[in-house]
Amino acid sequence: MPITVLILAFDGVELLDHAGPYEVFTSANGRLPEPRFAVHTASRAGGLVHSANGLAFHADRSFADAPRADVIVLPGGAGTLAQLDQPDVLAFVREQCAGARIVLSICGGARFLAALGLLDGLRATTHHNVLEWLRAHAPRCDVVEGLRYVDSGRIVTSAGVSAGIDASLHVVARVAGLDCALATARHIEYEWSPAP
Repeated sequence: MPITVLILAFDGVELLDHAGPYEVFTSANGRLPEPRFAVHTASRAGGLVHSANGLAFHADRSFADAPRADVIVLPGGAGTLAQLDQPDVLAFVREQCAGARIVLSICGGARFLAALGLLDGLRATTHHNVLEWLRAHAPRCDVVEGLRYVDSGRIVTSAGVSAGIDASLHVVARVAGLDCALATARHIEYEWSPAP
């Protein structure tokens, strides 16, 4: 049965926070006897999204027609704080997180989890520029520095930008096995260690 990976998209998203996990999960399919990951991107209305650096890309789903995620990916970026002021965005993220097997935040995407109270009692990390924000807004979270990612069970958080690739490979290892994750890292020419 395919594992549905849903990556949140919004104006001001950090491009590599979004594209890195997309590349990892889609590339992992080629390392398996049969594709295992059905990867989708979802924004409020679907369609064109402008990343923080100006590059535009297409979200293939809207919130209304997005599938229920087995793995929900929450990227960060300059537009993240504006998304926290949007009740429909938070409602969508809350609903997807509630049903997901794994919740993966990339970089400042941990802000979504903090805003929803989902980091209480957990260890987590984020981009180094967001660490103090996270400590202030998730005071019951043990905010960790110096790791590429932190696995707290159902919730996995990554440090900044390229660390999202490491965390995504970790999720591939959890779901499809370490051999698949290592083969995916080799395929995308990324130096990855299973230790965070």
